[in-house]
Amino acid sequence: MYGSREVDANGLAQTISSNIQRITLLTNEIQQLMRHLGTAQDTSDLRQTLQEKQQSVNQLAKVTDKCMKDFSSLPATTEQRQRKIQRERLITEFSNVLAVFQKAQREVAKKEKEFVARVRASSRVSGGDIDDVFGRAAPAFQSEFSAQAQSYEENITEEDLRLIQERESSIRQLESDITDINEIFRDLGMMVHEQGDMIDSIEANVSNAEISVQSATEQLQRAAGHQTSFRKKIFILVAVLAVAALIIGLIIYASVSK
Repeated sequence: MYGSREVDANGLAQTISSNIQRITLLTNEIQQLMRHLGTAQDTSDLRQTLQEKQQSVNQLAKVTDKCMKDFSSLPATTEQRQRKIQRERLITEFSNVLAVFQKAQREVAKKEKEFVARVRASSRVSGGDIDDVFGRAAPAFQSEFSAQAQSYEENITEEDLRLIQERESSIRQLESDITDINEIFRDLGMMVHEQGDMIDSIEANVSNAEISVQSATEQLQRAAGHQTSFRKKIFILVAVLAVAALIIGLIIYASVSK
């Protein structure tokens, strides 16, 4: 059973490390693709590839988050201190790659917002710039856009409308993905807090157990010392009585002989 738990721990740690490396690689690719947004190389294929990679990272992050929870909930072992160090390292690495990925997500969302604003301006669609997608709910954004599209349908081309709808959908997806990553950040924070309390409790119990063992050992040593002392006293008393009996016997023998 113990060996099985160790295999599970090692397997989870390897899975988490592998996922972190994969997230790092995909995030680098996302950053490379992101540089082409708004340039001559900005095509539908590029945006589709970008979105697919972002979704892959998002799914990997969720899977890794679950693995981290499973790893943190493993039963305590004699190597708890080593497990704690390994867990803290994995949480730190996971948090760092997620922070880089989320920064890239926000940058993509910003570029998408700027693109929609430019298309609206060129199509004479009024209503001002798009509000920050992270400060407004997606339904409200969609309702606002629908009302504007209906009011100015004669001033906007079908191609412009398609582009705006496409970018609007991308922004909503980014907003949802960023929310998911924020939830994972909260999970990691709770794991650090809860696991820290548990480790402190385990270490306190181990410390108390060590103190109890030391106390019991000292008591046994004192008891053994008392027992040895008592045996010595009994031996001396028996020796004294034997000598006394011998002397008395000699005296009685001498008296009888006379």
